Amino acid sequence: MYSALNALVLALPLTVSAETVVGVYMYHRHGDRTPKALKPANLTDLGYQQVYQSGEYYRSRYVDSSADVKINGLSSNIVKQSQIDVSAPSDDVLQNSAMGFLQGLYPPVGSTSATETLRNGTTITAPLNGYQLIPIGSTSTGASSEDSAWLQSTSDCGNSEVSSNNYFASSDYTSLLSSTEDFYQDLMPVVNGTFDSDYVTFKNAYVVWDLVNVAEIHNSSINSSDLLTNETLFQLRTLADKHEWGLAYNESDDLRAMAGMQLAGQIVSYLNSTITGKGAGKFGVQFGAYATFMSFFGLAQLPAANSDFRAVVDYASSMVFELFTPSDDVSSSNFPGSDDLYVRFLFHNGTATNASEPVEYPLFGRSNSTISWSDFQSEMTKFAVSTTEQWCTKCGNTTGTCAAYADSSSSGSSGASSKSSSGGGSGISTAVSGVIGAMVTLAVVLGLEALIMLVAGLRLVRKPSTKSVSGGAGAAGAASEGAEKSAA
Repeated sequence: MYSALNALVLALPLTVSAETVVGVYMYHRHGDRTPKALKPANLTDLGYQQVYQSGEYYRSRYVDSSADVKINGLSSNIVKQSQIDVSAPSDDVLQNSAMGFLQGLYPPVGSTSATETLRNGTTITAPLNGYQLIPIGSTSTGASSEDSAWLQSTSDCGNSEVSSNNYFASSDYTSLLSSTEDFYQDLMPVVNGTFDSDYVTFKNAYVVWDLVNVAEIHNSSINSSDLLTNETLFQLRTLADKHEWGLAYNESDDLRAMAGMQLAGQIVSYLNSTITGKGAGKFGVQFGAYATFMSFFGLAQLPAANSDFRAVVDYASSMVFELFTPSDDVSSSNFPGSDDLYVRFLFHNGTATNASEPVEYPLFGRSNSTISWSDFQSEMTKFAVSTTEQWCTKCGNTTGTCAAYADSSSSGSSGASSKSSSGGGSGISTAVSGVIGAMVTLAVVLGLEALIMLVAGLRLVRKPSTKSVSGGAGAAGAASEGAEKSAA
């Protein structure tokens, strides 16, 4: 039972003057980039600016000596590597976004501060006006995320691929695939420089929208731009949101949200280390793709707070978990116990600035946006994946690193759900879905492929040919690999 003080804290608004933030974990999307359909995707100057501005905002919130929500004991000017942990997948767009963000978070310290005198009396000034070098670790999954059009293609989690493939057998998907056929074909004059007509369907809703969206931001001219009315653009975005939500999360089959499970494990692990280390680790930052946001949103029941959490987040979006105590007397020797710590969740769609700050939302379907650490940890561990053994068992992977857990993994995967995505429809069995995933990577022999297509009523969508085009929504290049990872 909560004490009267606990009850009061849980009812408080975003900040109070007496509280102290002792640790923060942030998950951040990359900035504006070139389209997925035209590989390799690259961070644009606009994207660089977006993440840099986000870094500046979070500096003003957590790092600067006059910050309103200063993280207790965090170095304000010269970074202390032990206090900050930054990671991103091995992906150019995400790694570069992380670097741009850090330049805003910890800017160059100037030639006066960035100097040292050697034994022989020589004075050395750091290059680039005291530019601060902050290492960026590499996460184990998500490599080349921005060159892939499909959520699970970089997860390496077998059962998650099976689950996401089940979406393509759901009535929600098949209904939209059929009802939007004419809508997408009407857009061919806009995108025919990049895609063949058989690619432009709801099956590839995100990649098609992404190409048009990038053109709307960057291209001075677009082929048949008169077709891109506000209503059409809204419909394209809405369909892309529905498509990606169906791949990222399913209430009756949480294996689809493995990306969110892994993130939850990382969040709990980092904040717990802040507690056990008495504030030694203060600021964890991870850059990743939009699909992980969506998976986590579903697991944490955030659509109950706002239906917009079912949509693809904008470039440079960020979500933050602040660990704090209702006291202003905190030090390593007087660090609060877990019973005196609380968590709040904040999210901002797009680049956060002082003029447009993150908003606080309640997690787990609750009414209060402040939650005790013990309750937060308990709710998160219901779905968090924190160890390699957990991941291998849930994913059903038995080779490589997972070979050591092969027995538990095989037993855990034997009961994997074969339910379809929400909306009904006959689900694809684990075995059949596994073959679908193999088909699209060309690892299945043609005879077995034909058998599955006959039994399950499936068809393979041909990957579009590479085309060149002068101007338009898709300015030259090969189509994305979205079709390679899905069956319709």
